[in-house]
Amino acid sequence: MKGKTPLSVAIITQNEAANLPDCLASVGFADQVVVVDSGSTDDTVKIASDLGCDVFDKPWRGFGPQKQFAIDQCRNSWVLVLDADERIPEDTADVIRTIVSREPNGVAGYSFPRRNWFQGRWIRHLWGGDRVVRLFLKDRGRMTPAAVHESVEVDGVVEDLDSPIEHYTESDLSKILIKIDHYSTLGAREAFESGKRSSIYGACSRGALTFLQNYFLRLGFLDGYQGLTLSVTDAVNKFFKYAKLNALHKQARSSERNR
Repeated sequence: MKGKTPLSVAIITQNEAANLPDCLASVGFADQVVVVDSGSTDDTVKIASDLGCDVFDKPWRGFGPQKQFAIDQCRNSWVLVLDADERIPEDTADVIRTIVSREPNGVAGYSFPRRNWFQGRWIRHLWGGDRVVRLFLKDRGRMTPAAVHESVEVDGVVEDLDSPIEHYTESDLSKILIKIDHYSTLGAREAFESGKRSSIYGACSRGALTFLQNYFLRLGFLDGYQGLTLSVTDAVNKFFKYAKLNALHKQARSSERNR
C-alpha cells in the first residue's frame, strides 16, 4: 500500500457538496488537503472535516485572493491547486508522487493538460488546448490577484506534463446562467477598475466574435450540441461582461453629475 506523499492540496469551496467527495478521493495520496470555504450552506464543510481536511472559513474576496489564502495555509514544499469540480486520475497521481518525492531538479512548477467533461461528453476540440499550471514549489509560486480568471505565476522553470487533470464542468443550464451572471459581474468590475470602456454595440460585437471563434475557429461544431451550447454560453458571458462595463461607466458619470 502506498503511503502519503508530502504534498499539500489547496481547494476553495462554496456549496460544493456534490463535487467535493470525488475531488478529495482523487487526492487521497496527499498528506495535507486545505479547504477554504466561503459561507457554504450545504454539507461542504462537514464533508471536508469528516475526510480529514484542514478547513478554514474565509469571507469571499475573489478567486485569486481566496486561492492564495489557501496556499498560505499549506505546510509542504509542493502545492497542488485544485478546483472542487476537478479530479486527479490515478496515472497523474503517480506522476505527481514521483515529482514530489524525488530530489529537486531545477523545475519550480508543472502544467497539466485539462480534459473537460460537459453534459455527458469529453470536449475534445473547443477546449482541446486547455492547459493549466497547478503543481509548484510553495516559495516559488503565487496566484494572480484577479477576481476572476486567476492563474498561478511561478518564479522559475515550468515544465509541461502530458498527464491530465479531469474537469467536470457544470452541466445544469440554470446553474450556468447563475455563473454567467456572477462571472460577468466580476469581469466587468475588474475591467472598470483597470480603466477599460465599452458600449452596448461593442458588447454585442464581442459576444458575436466570441461565438464565431469558439464554434468555427476552435472547431466547437465538432463537439456536437455540447460544443454549440458552450459556444453560446461563452458568447452570452462575454456580452454581459461588456454590457455591465458600459453600465458601470454610465453609473459613474451619473454620480459625478449629481455631486
